[in-house]
Amino acid sequence: MFDPAPRTRPSAAEPVIAHLRLPPPNAMIPRHRHTWAQVSFPVNGSMRITAAGTTWIVPPLRAVWIPPGVPHEVVTQGHVRFYACYLDPHVCALPADACVVLEVSPLMRELIDALTQGARRGDKRRHLAASLLIEELAAAPTLSLGLALPSDRRLKALCDALMEDPGSAASLAEWAARTGASERTLARLFQTELQTSFGNWRQQLRLAHAIDLMSRGKPLAHVAAETGYANAGAFSTMFRRALGRPPRDFMAQRRDAGGG
Repeated sequence: MFDPAPRTRPSAAEPVIAHLRLPPPNAMIPRHRHTWAQVSFPVNGSMRITAAGTTWIVPPLRAVWIPPGVPHEVVTQGHVRFYACYLDPHVCALPADACVVLEVSPLMRELIDALTQGARRGDKRRHLAASLLIEELAAAPTLSLGLALPSDRRLKALCDALMEDPGSAASLAEWAARTGASERTLARLFQTELQTSFGNWRQQLRLAHAIDLMSRGKPLAHVAAETGYANAGAFSTMFRRALGRPPRDFMAQRRDAGGG
């Protein structure tokens, strides 16, 4: 367990408060909520954020927006440093009723970093940085990288196991034998609870895991093996179909943004 202190409340006078968190490896911040909005993203490593019935695997260059009052849980994956940026609910033009994934621009990252440096509250430079960050957040592209989570215990057991091993090649029939539900029941639960199929949910999980691995600089052959693809070519085809660009473009963006 990790207690992220301080949790300084933003206000109308000081609408943006940013912290750099330094948790121990594989830390958990238990489910909690607060009255302000939050944007969180890792500087290095990755983190899993669960909120509003969805989980996100968040690598560098991606952030999760959490509106005020939404319960959420954070789990770090390995050695992670991450930013937690708190915002007064009245200053940001992002959804007040839904979590979204944002693309982190170099400017956004530098502005948040500047706000963690301990500049004096009320300082003009700090005020300008906060105002520009609010504009940058509102303009940030949103991404569909979330994984809907089920409530049925049998389907949850399957999804939890797959999140631990995204490269598993087990079929739905094999998962049925492990979970105590029939293949037909599991297929129905995917449609009724998650509005998708088993294959589509697993591909979305693999895609999120792949982005995490690529953000850590892993070679494509390693990423393909870890996500259940026979080779880098098969993985690249899936990646291009899902995101509209090949993996090398994603990796180039990471390098251009200073990610390594």
